[in-house]
Amino acid sequence: PAKRRNHHEECLVPLLGKRSRDNSIPCHLLYGQEQKEALLTTISKGFARGALTRRTSRQQVIEARYGWLFASPWLVGFFIFTLGPMLASAFMTFTDWTILKPPVFIGLGNYRKLIQDPLIFHSFKLTTFYAIGYVPLNTALGLFLAVLLNQKISFLRFYRTAYYMPSVLSGVAVAVMWRLILSADFGLLNYLLSLVGITGPAWLSDPRWVLQAFVVMALWHFGGSVVMYLAGLQGIPTDLYEAAAVDGANWWHKLGSITLPLMTPVIFFQLIIGTINALQTFTQAFIMTKGGPMNASLFIVLYLYQKAFESFEMGYASALAVVIFLVILAL
Repeated sequence: PAKRRNHHEECLVPLLGKRSRDNSIPCHLLYGQEQKEALLTTISKGFARGALTRRTSRQQVIEARYGWLFASPWLVGFFIFTLGPMLASAFMTFTDWTILKPPVFIGLGNYRKLIQDPLIFHSFKLTTFYAIGYVPLNTALGLFLAVLLNQKISFLRFYRTAYYMPSVLSGVAVAVMWRLILSADFGLLNYLLSLVGITGPAWLSDPRWVLQAFVVMALWHFGGSVVMYLAGLQGIPTDLYEAAAVDGANWWHKLGSITLPLMTPVIFFQLIIGTINALQTFTQAFIMTKGGPMNASLFIVLYLYQKAFESFEMGYASALAVVIFLVILAL
């Protein structure tokens, strides 16, 4: 056996009467005919496997090249229009730059200015109150409508389309429409309130009501969350509802014991996304109130815009953008 192991490598190649290294035992005497055929078959398979591996490696390289080629438009756009501006903004946070003159390095001066700016805290507080009022209501209303739209009712497709339609409208068009609806003089909402004897407030010009007006307007286009909830509801096995019905559970029991527990991941996802969207509110306030009255609708992103493109304090606005990014990232 030892000699077989020692001469194995030498005997595999020809297997035709070649002698061993010490010229004492011919290789063909170490192996029988069946063993030689088995060894030749093994060698052939090894060569074939090696050729297949080399061919597969070449194919993988070619596929990888094509993959990078097809992904290159997105990658170029990402590096030029997303990552590049982010890095430039991060650098500008340490400079005093007003566009009209070259940037001057000031270290952490913009961040010290942020701490001393009272409007920063006012804007963050206002945005937080808006998120607290909007996100829970949007989550609850969207889930409730999704449960209703998951039933077998007539004109189901029409209702689903109608509730989702506001989500695809332009933010500017929606803001202009709601500015007309909430007008204190000729708005549709105050007119409807007057029909029941209620004098409507000045929704967009009264600091006490402007935030509530934005919450009501934001609740109008919850179609995106309804679609997410519908997808989650349709992923719940119907066997669970059938088993609960056999046990005598009513609709409320099924909702509390089956639907809500199994929908927890989707609800949590919607809470996070809704909070992020609320912290980035800009278009409605910019179109409808410009942050007024008396800074009662000065959301944090709108304040960033004013600093960057009205006051031309690019360095300060970049520092504020970094702070907003870190707050959202913490979520």
